[in-house]
Amino acid sequence: MINVLEAKNIILSNSQDYGIESVDFIDSLGRVLKEDIFADRDFPPFDRVCMDGISLSYSVFVKGKREFVIEGVQAAGSPQKTLMNSDNCLEVMTGAMVPINSDIVIPYELIEIENGIAKISIDEVKELQNIHLRGKDKSEGDLLIPKNKKITAAEIGVLATVGKIKVLVAKRPKVLIVSTGDELVDVSEKPLEHQIRRSNVYSIQALLLNLSVSSDIKHLADDKDSLLKEIARSLKEYDVLLFSGAVSKGKFDYIPEVLDELGVEKLFHKVKQRPGKPFWFGRRASLITYNDDITNNSKKNTVVFAFPGNPVSAYVNCLKYFYPWYEKSVFGKEKEREVARLSDDFNFKANITYFLQVQLKNIDGELIAVPLSGNGSGDLANLTEASALLELPANRTEFKKGAVFPVIRYR
Repeated sequence: MINVLEAKNIILSNSQDYGIESVDFIDSLGRVLKEDIFADRDFPPFDRVCMDGISLSYSVFVKGKREFVIEGVQAAGSPQKTLMNSDNCLEVMTGAMVPINSDIVIPYELIEIENGIAKISIDEVKELQNIHLRGKDKSEGDLLIPKNKKITAAEIGVLATVGKIKVLVAKRPKVLIVSTGDELVDVSEKPLEHQIRRSNVYSIQALLLNLSVSSDIKHLADDKDSLLKEIARSLKEYDVLLFSGAVSKGKFDYIPEVLDELGVEKLFHKVKQRPGKPFWFGRRASLITYNDDITNNSKKNTVVFAFPGNPVSAYVNCLKYFYPWYEKSVFGKEKEREVARLSDDFNFKANITYFLQVQLKNIDGELIAVPLSGNGSGDLANLTEASALLELPANRTEFKKGAVFPVIRYR
């Protein structure tokens, strides 16, 4: 049995680059960017009107003039106009080019227009007021979005602004989530007294969707021959297999045995932690041939995460181990982890790492973890009341109020 840090290091050392693909920019939401995005012109590309109103000459205003004849209208999307007489003004719309010979904009709320004359009701303005100068945000050629950044709605807007119709993103692994156990029935079925509905695979699938990773689901019976056949096929079709159940010491816990017979190398089985101790992790290398040319090939590792069947155990292990593995695979590095301060004293007697379910509160800018009591690794409902897992280290039994520990958010 290995400790949590050893398990995590082994998993991270088996991260894998799945390559790059080009997708439509609107389909890149949630993906990991694999190219730098630069400004194709200045941001904004011209001196831009920030408010609906009138534009005029600042030098004329400071001389005391407050009434201006309106020469015309500068609409957004129209070519730039010129203020022909500096004693006059032009009506301007938000987003329009600032007319030549004008350098301040007064909003409609501060003027009255009557018989084609705008009367200003204020006596103080600033030069360039309500004008967004060309290139103030970014200049042509500036880096707007660095590669290895997750694409959100904000990045989508920038991609559209620079005309990036196609964008390079990290390819995602093809993932299969497998549940085992004759006691499990479909969500749509009414279970008998000795049965329960399948839930782990859907919890895990939802956790993967938070990473923008799609996955398939399959349920297998507790039959070794059937498991051998189905898992052998899955190892060929998928990059990652995530199992839930059949990895402990039960009579029908065939998964470790089946994986061994199928040539999957066990890298560890069992971790000094609670919940999730029976966790199994391994890989199987396979030869990939490109264009039917056996001289041009490489090896690919099919990675296998076999989680315990208890729902909280599977949930914790997915967050603690699969998430960093995926981040390392697509971002090139694991994300930095947060810490939180324990709100109350807490005791845990076992000499193993403990993932404590907590509610997180932000108090005076500091993250505070409030422990929640539960009923063990089978208490799936308790996860809905918590918002994170506080990682309490081994070799200690008492954890004092105010102590700081790593935290894993899941909401």
